Amino acid sequence: MKKEMMLLSGLMLAFAATPALATGAFVRGEVGKANVDVDVDTVGNDSDHDTSYSIRGGYFFNDNFAVEGFYSSFYDKSVEVDDGSGGTIDVNGKLSGIGLGVVGKTHFNQDQTGFFVMGRAGLMRGKVKVSATGFGSDDESSTKPYFGVGLGYDFSPKFGASLNWDQHKGSGDDVSVTARTLSLGLEARF
Repeated sequence: MKKEMMLLSGLMLAFAATPALATGAFVRGEVGKANVDVDVDTVGNDSDHDTSYSIRGGYFFNDNFAVEGFYSSFYDKSVEVDDGSGGTIDVNGKLSGIGLGVVGKTHFNQDQTGFFVMGRAGLMRGKVKVSATGFGSDDESSTKPYFGVGLGYDFSPKFGASLNWDQHKGSGDDVSVTARTLSLGLEARF
């Protein structure tokens, strides 16, 4: 955790030192695919994928540095599992999270339009919820660091799009979950 906090502090200092040009609020929507890996100590591990989405918002303090908050849904699927006696049990699994972090962004052009690269990192409060017909439901939450990178194009100082890769982690009693997403994002700045 100490390393993650040092990374966040370094990013904040590096980007806060640039001149303040484009400041203001932003909203961002992302849709893509999540690959979810689950490792249960006594059972083993497995992975699956699902459509993911994220709603993000924040504030750019200058052209290169912003803070963000978000809600993301990584997994929401139901499956039928053999109960061993010829019947089935409906099992539903959900993985989501809310987070707070920093964003660093730099353009290849001087006018803050065109191609850009970005990185983001912070903390996410992840929640895993599992329910099964006849057995009830249970959920686990944990707070872990997240990070991601993106490559995009700003069509104007107010609107852009990007392709993003992110990694989020969570854990509970004897369970470890990792969600890696590849998403397309659209961002509007005010």
